[in-house]
Amino acid sequence: MAFPISVLWKAPEINPINSKARSIPAFNPINKYGRVFFFSWWGFLIAFWSWYAFPPLLSITIKKDLKLTQKEVANSNIISLTATLLVRLLAGPCCDKFGPRKTFAGCLLLGAIPTALAGTVTNATGLSVLRFFIGILGGSFVPCQVWSTGFFDKNIVGTANAFTAGFGNAGGGITYFVMPAIYDSLVAKQGLTSHKAWRVAFIVPFILITATALAMLFVCPDTPTGKWADRHLAAQHNFERHHVVENVVHVPGSLSGQSTISDRKIQLQVCRPSVDHEVQLGEREMIDTAKGEIVVKPTLKEAMRVILTWQSLAMAAAYFNSFGSELAINSILGSFYLQKFPTLGQTGTGNWAAMFGLLNVAFRPLGGIISDIIYKFTKNLWAKKVLIHAIGVITGCFMIAIGVLDSNDRSTTFGLIAGMAFFLDAGNGANYALIPHVHPHANGIISGVTGAAGNLGGIIFAIIFRYNGTRYGRVFWIMGIINIGMNLAVSWIRPIPKGQVGGR
Repeated sequence: MAFPISVLWKAPEINPINSKARSIPAFNPINKYGRVFFFSWWGFLIAFWSWYAFPPLLSITIKKDLKLTQKEVANSNIISLTATLLVRLLAGPCCDKFGPRKTFAGCLLLGAIPTALAGTVTNATGLSVLRFFIGILGGSFVPCQVWSTGFFDKNIVGTANAFTAGFGNAGGGITYFVMPAIYDSLVAKQGLTSHKAWRVAFIVPFILITATALAMLFVCPDTPTGKWADRHLAAQHNFERHHVVENVVHVPGSLSGQSTISDRKIQLQVCRPSVDHEVQLGEREMIDTAKGEIVVKPTLKEAMRVILTWQSLAMAAAYFNSFGSELAINSILGSFYLQKFPTLGQTGTGNWAAMFGLLNVAFRPLGGIISDIIYKFTKNLWAKKVLIHAIGVITGCFMIAIGVLDSNDRSTTFGLIAGMAFFLDAGNGANYALIPHVHPHANGIISGVTGAAGNLGGIIFAIIFRYNGTRYGRVFWIMGIINIGMNLAVSWIRPIPKGQVGGR
């Protein structure tokens, strides 16, 4: 085993400056790092479940009850993704200003309200409006990743982000199991009509979302050092505690690094006493951590400086394809299977479609783990970036194979979809394993923009599905070509800006 299994529950070593954990105590919810890890993935899983609660019942039950056309179903899928795109763009700056914990809980509570109102829908317009507001839940991905990044150090952050997002994305698979099961139970055991049963089913995710959001607010911290507003002061205190001396270090109060009223000048003196559970860092690394890796409050001008960089473009382009493809496929996969294998029925095709989302549990974390491993041995961020684009090209090849073969054989179709899911999910994990290294002082902004790009990809691919009707095979090979082309187009861009302080 590459690591002692006890790290999964014992208190982790921490970085002496930013207090981030150097391992993941996943089985220790008493420890604050383990608790935040749990709520990061669990909160996103519940959000993803509710966000995608309609598609499993939409192909037959809801479509029949509301007398929807195929185009109206496709339009509702697109509108749901549009809302999430907007929320993710806003969630990034909100994370940097108010902290990811409050932003996360806010997304969940705002999304819980329309989830509870699902039963009020009576027509296609109502469905589209409701799914737009439920799409707020999809924006919770950004605070999920920013919160995780804030608690785990760069040696393990790729793995932590991949696990929290991978477990969370599995909600897209769980919903294909759970929503039809709840619906079937309400019809068979409670005697409800189909018209009532699907509406009552949405109360279940509403309850879980609300309970999770309240638990986040009451039992979890903003940062490893306490309140979000005090994160700069915590870094100053840690310097003083370790008595390090060299030059004056400015804890940044703006994205540009220019001095503001909130700047703190920290006098450094050399002599670092040993502290329990603290990893020993070199003096230069401690200084770079303070200079470049403390998240600061954004302004619009400074945010645009971060967004309009080649590195932000490269991250956004890769996630546009990997997560965008996943979202679009998740929306149509039940219908795709129903078209090819009608004898499976709504529940059967839903179960098979669920496998696609559930593979995130293993495959997305694997992308982050591999990324962290190759970085550990190469000490070069180019290795992480090359991995992202290599996976993207292979994913495109699988999509082209699915589209060109357009097979009606179950083994062939399910096998190709599983192969595509492996690389699609791993690509998502690898992407957010590199994100914490890029503009680390503006992690919320870069996470939000990249996450929003994923949703934009989902919208574009959903539109392509919409205008191709049930010609799913054709859309798959079109998506494959786009995945390959865009990944190759940005593969030359440096992983981080030249001269960037921190993040290495």
